[in-house]
Amino acid sequence: MSSDSKLFKDALGELGDVKPLVQERRVTLRKADEPSERMVRERRAAATRRTARDMNPLSGEYIELVAPWDPIEFKRDGVQNGVYRNLRLGKYKIDARLDLHRHSVEMARSAVVEFVRDCVEADVRCALITHGKGEGRKQPALLKSCIKHWLPQLDAVLAFHSAQKQHGGMGATYVLLRKSERKRLENLERHQRRF
Repeated sequence: MSSDSKLFKDALGELGDVKPLVQERRVTLRKADEPSERMVRERRAAATRRTARDMNPLSGEYIELVAPWDPIEFKRDGVQNGVYRNLRLGKYKIDARLDLHRHSVEMARSAVVEFVRDCVEADVRCALITHGKGEGRKQPALLKSCIKHWLPQLDAVLAFHSAQKQHGGMGATYVLLRKSERKRLENLERHQRRF
């Protein structure tokens, strides 16, 4: 016995009635060698969904359905009432159009993201998305409902409203887009020259 352990035992003996602690039984946990086949499939599916979501910012979660003849509308804070009224009345020149007829929901979602991105790059301020009313379909106004749900999720979209009759009526939507940084600076310079 080493001198340290002898000293320790002598010190315990001076304390009187010392009992060893009762040790609880321990269970040794083993990690599974390989994840199950189901677990691997679930992980791959989750990674695929995450990748698709990163590429396309529009959510595919629950979408509240609208009726085929109901107007859809949205206006971000800061958009002037007169600007929004002119959009509603179809007074702005339509610089770009997207037709979603015969698109599946997934195809439409990708098309909308790409369309808005292209519009911003091309300095388009007012665009028209034709989605149809979906009358007589199993799920009426599905794409229209999706448009109503998706457009507010895109930062470049300032406002939207169902179109006037001559532009497609309740089967189309006017979209007001944010100015590109280049266009904003041009306007700022133009207005500063006036003073």
